[in-house]
Amino acid sequence: MYFCVELNKEFQMETPKIAIIGLGYVGLPLAVAFAKKYPVIGFDINKKRIEQLHAGFDMTLEIESEKLKGVTVPTSDDLAKNKSGFFATDSLDEIADATIYIVTVPTPVNEQHKPDLTPLYKASETVSKVLKKGDIVIYESTVYPGATEEECVPILEKGSGLVYNTDFFAGYSPERINPGDKEHTVEKILKVTSGSTPEIAEIVDQLYKKVILAGTFKATSIKVAEAAKVIENSQRDINIAFVNELSRIFNLMDIDTSEVLEAAATKWNFIKFTPGLVGGHCIGVDPYYLADKAQKLGYNPQIILSGRRLNDSMGPFVAQETVKLMIKKDIPVKNSKVLVMGITFKEDCPDIRNSRVIDVINELKSYELEIDVFDPWASKEEVKEEYGIDLLSEKSELANDYNAIILAVSHKKFNGFEYLKFAASTFVLYDVKGMLSKEESDGRL
Repeated sequence: MYFCVELNKEFQMETPKIAIIGLGYVGLPLAVAFAKKYPVIGFDINKKRIEQLHAGFDMTLEIESEKLKGVTVPTSDDLAKNKSGFFATDSLDEIADATIYIVTVPTPVNEQHKPDLTPLYKASETVSKVLKKGDIVIYESTVYPGATEEECVPILEKGSGLVYNTDFFAGYSPERINPGDKEHTVEKILKVTSGSTPEIAEIVDQLYKKVILAGTFKATSIKVAEAAKVIENSQRDINIAFVNELSRIFNLMDIDTSEVLEAAATKWNFIKFTPGLVGGHCIGVDPYYLADKAQKLGYNPQIILSGRRLNDSMGPFVAQETVKLMIKKDIPVKNSKVLVMGITFKEDCPDIRNSRVIDVINELKSYELEIDVFDPWASKEEVKEEYGIDLLSEKSELANDYNAIILAVSHKKFNGFEYLKFAASTFVLYDVKGMLSKEESDGRL
């Protein structure tokens, strides 16, 4: 199979050798998908991650072990033969022969909610060391409009000595991975693509079309593709903020929010969102990227930041409501024991990045409560490193006298949980995600 588009008399794109930079929740599924058609070398600076993949284990649980069989360090013979398949390495030399580099590193925010492009800068520096004439660098990391060409391309030029859109080219195809979702996998989600010239845009689009079964949408420019991605999650964030605010209002009115939403959803054009904690690497982060760029241009975004403030306040609100319910039941607050069920940012996945459950925990600590955190999905080591919490992952580790239990994450493994077995004679059960009926819980969003 050949993949040829004539750009000029000197340059043609033959069967691509693809290097994926960053093998996390986004990069690994993408690498496995492309490896069905092309030789793919996954690169990650985390040596332990590479060793795990060679052993057929994905700590993110996105890819089954069966699909990782045969993952090895690439040999010169493999690459010379353009042998399709997935190879993984932490050696820069082994991605030097690639013709397409796809960057899939995280783009978080710092404590001041400002974009932290450090991983993107470092990934661009890495690629610049092996960049050659005719290569294409595609970014998938979520950024504000303009970041690819304003922030990343200059790093590529400086490190390689090459000239953008003359010697090398760029593309942007935003990731749409939904961690833990086994139905909407990378191949089944329509992919937005773009390129730094019309010819490159066509190459990038055709490349993804080979593996994305849902098809592609070619944006008119890199900036348009960047903007499309960042507003996807900003829109969801604002909609969730609206229902979170409704839940707080209806709580004061003693009205069940879920019943209101069920009734309103009977209208054909009502969009049903549910209240909750908004964390993770996308919805709780992306709006800050767009807001920061807008502020640098002299515009203060009001709706975007208002939604962020509201959603960021929900963790403390859950803790405060739990404490109020304890007081109503004459349960002494100080030194009481609380069980928080769930620490991942969403249900049925091990991803703890930017989990807002930590806001619930920190607010509870301010009342001098003793807190246990239970999550059978999360890694004890990661939770300890990220949040300084000694996680409980087995029911046998739980106590039997909790004065309050907060159901923070709706893991399926929590279905049928025997709350009475672990609770004190008088206790509060607060249901953040609406897993239980209103009769079963003392309070919920």
